[in-house]
Amino acid sequence: MDWANRLLAPRIDHRGMSTPSEASRLFLILTLVLTGWWAWKATSGNLVVWFSLTLLVATPILSIGWYLLSLAARHRSGELLTPKVQNALEAKGRWPHHSRKP
Repeated sequence: MDWANRLLAPRIDHRGMSTPSEASRLFLILTLVLTGWWAWKATSGNLVVWFSLTLLVATPILSIGWYLLSLAARHRSGELLTPKVQNALEAKGRWPHHSRKP
């Protein structure tokens, strides 16, 4: 289950706020690439129509997918976005494992 937590857990940024999970980020890229590939064939290479069709089709797919991913990640604790985030949070006193000295 460690891989599931790694993919689905929200990421904590340097301000202590939750950002999208790795699964959400991968889902965005995968959806845009596959939708864009399909739309390119459907629009015969017309750039403006391709862009519009890609956005039109990808938007509801992303909304539904992100909602389902949020349900899967509901009870998972957040992970740090990068290792350096812990230093920033400790400096601001927002890291939960930070022990304050009186």
